[in-house]
Amino acid sequence: MLLTPALTALAAVAQPSTAHAAGPVTTLTDGFYVDPDSTAQQWIDAHRADGRAGAIQSSIADVPTARWFGNWSGAIGTATGAYTGAAAAKGRLPILVAYNIPDRDICAGQSGGGAGSPAEYATWIAAFAGGIGSRPAVVVLEPDALGGESCMTPAQTAVRNAMLRNAVAQFKAKAPNTLLYLDAGNPAWVGADTMARRLVDAGVGGAHGFSLNVSNFLPTTQNTAYGNAVNAVLRSTKGYTKPFVVDTSRNGNGSDGTWCNPPGRRIGTPTRWGGGAEMLLWIKAPGESDGNCGTGAGSSGGQFLPEVAYKLIYGY
Repeated sequence: MLLTPALTALAAVAQPSTAHAAGPVTTLTDGFYVDPDSTAQQWIDAHRADGRAGAIQSSIADVPTARWFGNWSGAIGTATGAYTGAAAAKGRLPILVAYNIPDRDICAGQSGGGAGSPAEYATWIAAFAGGIGSRPAVVVLEPDALGGESCMTPAQTAVRNAMLRNAVAQFKAKAPNTLLYLDAGNPAWVGADTMARRLVDAGVGGAHGFSLNVSNFLPTTQNTAYGNAVNAVLRSTKGYTKPFVVDTSRNGNGSDGTWCNPPGRRIGTPTRWGGGAEMLLWIKAPGESDGNCGTGAGSSGGQFLPEVAYKLIYGY
């Protein structure tokens, strides 16, 4: 898919600069927006004397990472407009996550919630896209929504797909410079042929692409192989393929087979263009809890845990 002129210009800025590390591959992140109010940065600002603050600043807070938007975000159009406006003022490309679909996280439940009805969600997602407007942005649409269809009835699935198709249409109409990625779970969840069908049913034909490994730990190579397998099915059944992005925020040590605050994981390749996918992105913020489980026992989903963040830096 061709980028609009605005996105083409930002993509050029975001590509690795010759002023940085030698060699054809770099993890430097020119062009992507660093959230100045991330949970990691908030913790650092309040704990400057903590011995972990320096490492968390340089290894996590300074890395471009997605900001998640949901029913905690207040007036959503105002929120997305302010965030993308701040990024545009710096000439940077922001990464946003839309996470408010009804019956959110229906399989695991640690991040349950979402809009109260399909109508409420339709209003919310239209305002989300409208707030971005013509500003360039990357948006990951509803992590786990398609993977979670495994836990839904056919009737529930039909309603969810209709909501996602409408969301894709809203971004196409209201946010033309947004690279929209419909979330496609991860390789350990749903087979590539099934996920390709779910993507089609949810309207991926109108989106820029799909996202993989959000909040998970699977290696980048496993995700790129899966993304290519999904695209092979799309090519054979629909005659097109789609770019995909991989969440590398916590996959530096791969997966131990569990998903909820497992020990021994490590931060992965920082946000960048390329790397086997269209982009490698930090979508899940390292140090934010997956829920009341594992190394985050007693916490809630999204709560920043400095000890977990610190251990992710060093892999223990």
